[in-house]
Amino acid sequence: MASIFTRIIKGEIPSYKIAEDESYFAFLDIHPLAKGHTLVVPKTETDYLFDLDEELLAGMMVFARRIARGIDKSVHCKRVGVAVLGLEVPHAHIHLIPINDLGDINFARPKLKLTPQEFEEIAAKIRSNI
Repeated sequence: MASIFTRIIKGEIPSYKIAEDESYFAFLDIHPLAKGHTLVVPKTETDYLFDLDEELLAGMMVFARRIARGIDKSVHCKRVGVAVLGLEVPHAHIHLIPINDLGDINFARPKLKLTPQEFEEIAAKIRSNI
């Protein structure tokens, strides 16, 4: 069975897409720690990030950097933090999270509740800054 991320990539499940190319897809996390919290995934469905071949893994970081720069220009933050957990969905992914201090990247914190309009506005702003 395809992962939820594969279904998002294929358009079977709606998302707030930020960017995509032939190998990668970026979209807003619907349970964000901060406005602009974005997930970057390879289009190849691989469970564990470090099982990706070296070229795909390296390319994913370059793609993520492009997205992080867009987030940095769009959302007030000191940095865009990077987290790789890989436990919640069996599809390799990177979290890009706008942070102002170390506690902002704590996944035990309550998640933000945003409206569809807020998600769309954030996604549009990030897309315009990539």
